[in-house]
Amino acid sequence: MSNLHGKTIFITGSSRGIGREIALRCARDGAQVVITGKTVEAHPKLPGTIHSVAAEVVAAGGQALAIQMDMRDENAITAAVAQAVAHFGGIDVLVNNASAIQLTNTLNTPARRLDLMWDVNMRATFLASQACVPYLKNAVNPHVLTLSPPLDLNPKWFSPHLAYTMSKFGMSMCTMGMAHEFALEGIAFNCLWPQTTIATAAIEFNFPEAILRASRKPAIVADAAHAILMRDSATCSGNFFIDEAVLRESGVTDFSAYAVDANVVPFKDLFLE
Repeated sequence: MSNLHGKTIFITGSSRGIGREIALRCARDGAQVVITGKTVEAHPKLPGTIHSVAAEVVAAGGQALAIQMDMRDENAITAAVAQAVAHFGGIDVLVNNASAIQLTNTLNTPARRLDLMWDVNMRATFLASQACVPYLKNAVNPHVLTLSPPLDLNPKWFSPHLAYTMSKFGMSMCTMGMAHEFALEGIAFNCLWPQTTIATAAIEFNFPEAILRASRKPAIVADAAHAILMRDSATCSGNFFIDEAVLRESGVTDFSAYAVDANVVPFKDLFLE
């Protein structure tokens, strides 16, 4: 398979940031992209809605279906998947991108934030995968790609922001378990995590400005995601990929084009040694 032309790509949390960038990369292949998220009207601080991204997908050469979906609502997830299947005829790829972040320690994490991260990160990844698997079984080269880190039980990744770490590792555990569970069906379950921080709203609002300048653009994650989705689902499953390593395997040696500021040394992302 040389590209994603005609493939249906269901992306959670795709109104901005990495999700939007993956949608546009798939669109350039002529894919059918399902854009999901809560944002239907522009936010004063956060640009992008599901409808603006859908328009960008069409402009880039793809087809688009925008669906408003609250990742915390299991009925909304199953309804969105059913709507996507009715519209495009099936699902070939699920990208579990939606994520909530709050980097607070145990005593400073209220229950509502714990619930938000658990529901949007681990729970939604589990439920979206569960909803898509019956359709992925009928696809050619089906993939589930989850934006979460390699599993590492070093306490240093837990103590500063236990709730967030549990929720992200929960996403990664979904990949590990489902890759084994559905191996005979030939559905690939893999994780992708950036080598560096990525210039998204999550970094802008949770890290100092210097780290934002030392970040890379979301396009690097999208290009790595595309490279993974090109691989044979029957033989490429259960992996914890890092974006830079994936692109190096594809022959990329110069990453300066991805830098927010090419003169600044990139800042390594969380969960990586």
